[in-house]
Amino acid sequence: MSLTLYAHPFSSYSQKVLIALWENDTPFAYRHMEEPGAGDALRARWPIGKFPLLVDGDRSIAETSIIIEHLDLHHRGAVRFLPDDPAAALEARLLDRIFDNHVMNAMQGAVNESLRERPDRLDEAKRTAAAALETAYGWLEARIDGRRWAAGDDFSLADCAAAPALFYADWVHPIGGAFPVLRTYRSRLLERPSFARAVEEARKYRHYFPLGAPDRD
Repeated sequence: MSLTLYAHPFSSYSQKVLIALWENDTPFAYRHMEEPGAGDALRARWPIGKFPLLVDGDRSIAETSIIIEHLDLHHRGAVRFLPDDPAAALEARLLDRIFDNHVMNAMQGAVNESLRERPDRLDEAKRTAAAALETAYGWLEARIDGRRWAAGDDFSLADCAAAPALFYADWVHPIGGAFPVLRTYRSRLLERPSFARAVEEARKYRHYFPLGAPDRD
């Protein structure tokens, strides 16, 4: 059964799903959200209109974590995104939620304010984002210490979330020297072929980043 993904290469949540698809060389049709008609086609299947959205036959699957679990169930490859062991799977889901809710969403507050027509609270938004990210960085530094990947020895759902979250969060509030484990982990993610591909395919869109993309990565 054919898969279609509605996504944009610069979108962090699109990258999260693209990583999972590319990890297992899962074939899919890519509906780029800048293509004519892609937005209307997306909303026809998902009235909320947010992307990415995966279409699998006559099913439309929304929300990135659910999409990746769907792939793990119905389009399984060599890379498993959730372990069979329930406790290990719970750890992967926990880290996935931390990266989405407490890293990516914390960073997004400053980005959203900068996109306002009159970003009069930008400095405050940056301070709020920095404080939240420092807290998240500290928790993650201790949690993933001694692990190769976020939830353990194997690449998982948690790493699909971590890669774009840490990539963009570091642009807004750099992962400082107090967090060597997290900094090394971010570098390891950038070396992973699936995420390296996501970064390269998004490179030409860096001018979209409202706070200015740094001259690195």
